[in-house]
Amino acid sequence: MTTPTIANLEKLIGGPRDGALVRYALGNEWLKVRDPIRAIESLRAAVAFDTQYSAAWKQLGKALASTGQTDESLEAFRQGIDVATARGDIQAAREMAVFVKRLSRGAIGPKPTPGDQTRRDDV
Repeated sequence: MTTPTIANLEKLIGGPRDGALVRYALGNEWLKVRDPIRAIESLRAAVAFDTQYSAAWKQLGKALASTGQTDESLEAFRQGIDVATARGDIQAAREMAVFVKRLSRGAIGPKPTPGDQTRRDDV
């Protein structure tokens, strides 16, 4: 599903205004419409344009976690924590540290579909 905002952002890709901010905004829009695969693509491009963009690392980590790519998600969060810490963005570093902790415990990740859930009394 595409939206007018997504369409407008996609028009900027490859042009003189293309960059980390455009790709980050596009990744966020893809997340809003629940398309984490396209979000990952856009957010990876955002951090490729600017490796110091801690917000893009955070959103990339979230998008990867939502698709079950735990190792990649943890790596994105760790990169983001390093960037945020180096830039003095302590709040962003703390937020990503919370995601790392939750992801490590299995508290966040892909949402199971109703047919995938096993009831405790079925085991």
